[in-house]
Amino acid sequence: MQVVVRALSVLRTLAPKATGATLQELHEELGIPIGSLHRVLATLQEQEFVTRSPTNRRYFLGPVARQLSEQSTGHSALLVTPHPAIVTAAEASGETVFLTELIGDRAVCVALREGRHPLRLFVRIGQEMPWNAAASARALLAHLPGPVAHRLLDARPLSAFTDDTPTTLDTVNEHLALVRARGYDVCDDELDRGVWAVAAPAFTSTGSVAASVTLAAAGGRMRDPGKRAEAVRTVLTAARALSDELGFAGDWPDTVPDPEPPGTPATRTPAPADAPDSGPSARPKKGTPR
Repeated sequence: MQVVVRALSVLRTLAPKATGATLQELHEELGIPIGSLHRVLATLQEQEFVTRSPTNRRYFLGPVARQLSEQSTGHSALLVTPHPAIVTAAEASGETVFLTELIGDRAVCVALREGRHPLRLFVRIGQEMPWNAAASARALLAHLPGPVAHRLLDARPLSAFTDDTPTTLDTVNEHLALVRARGYDVCDDELDRGVWAVAAPAFTSTGSVAASVTLAAAGGRMRDPGKRAEAVRTVLTAARALSDELGFAGDWPDTVPDPEPPGTPATRTPAPADAPDSGPSARPKKGTPR
């Protein structure tokens, strides 16, 4: 029974830690011997109750644990308290806005506020976002270190969800260069037919990507370029608020150009020839169109 108690202690300790914990930190807090703790964490990670970041090697509560938590609230996202920036963006736009984080090797929805429109999009806490098809995931992937991003893309098949889904490494990498150049991502019919979404990254004080903010709406409501531009501004504002709270001191653009015209899939826009590979230096400087 001791191993069960130790596993539950690990989960209870990780649950409130938004920035995760290292093996050493867990050892010092719980008093479990390093060897025993490592075995417990390995089992929890195998079962996806715990995940480990490929970038900083910190342990986090995994998607299975988050799904159990969400199920215990009756599947209602209204019972999950999102960050005020997410709430503000959802109320201002009337659309569903959610937050996605890198948990282990997955992009996972960790908080959301549903839109007020009659047609609501189904996004749930704990839902995994595909790296090649979701704006929420690509906004994260575009700002991860190159080797980490390549490993994540190589780890799983690039499945097609619609006819517009990018399914080759070359196409996805070309699109990621575009995301870095303009500072946000647009997904139009690439993950769900009839769904349009825009996502922007939020950064920590060290310039590493912490999460992405995504606004998702029925495509029919987002055909007007003006509405799309307003959605982009809403998401960038929310991402900036999150970044400011995390201590990010980098520059943000003064203006946001209109997104692609209606009917132009985001993945078909050619990437700039001088788009950087990845990392904090790839973000546009103040005044650069995004």
